[in-house]
Amino acid sequence: MTTTTDTAETNSISDNVNYDPNHLLDALIEKLHLKNDAALSRALEVAPPVISKIRHRRLPVGASLLIRMHEVSELSIRELRELMGDRREKFRISDKQFKPKPGAPAAAPASGNAE
Repeated sequence: MTTTTDTAETNSISDNVNYDPNHLLDALIEKLHLKNDAALSRALEVAPPVISKIRHRRLPVGASLLIRMHEVSELSIRELRELMGDRREKFRISDKQFKPKPGAPAAAPASGNAE
């Protein structure tokens, strides 16, 4: 008997048992011919604790770091995501990130010359 799971559950990276950021970090170290995590942090221009937190799954691999990994390694974003076990076809950003915070001033309208 097979059961279906909720789509929201299958899209959550934390639910993905194959998610392994260590594999991504190790692959980058090997591809870039680096010695260790400290050398990787220098190559990516991030503080060493960032790499440590990613290894211990206390910090996700964010979009800006993924782009930096792409720039440094010349691996595609898809290849990098596959290395860490992220096999989702689409990546959706939460709509909460685009909503203004309560009490925040309204954004100024874009200025332009309409002449």
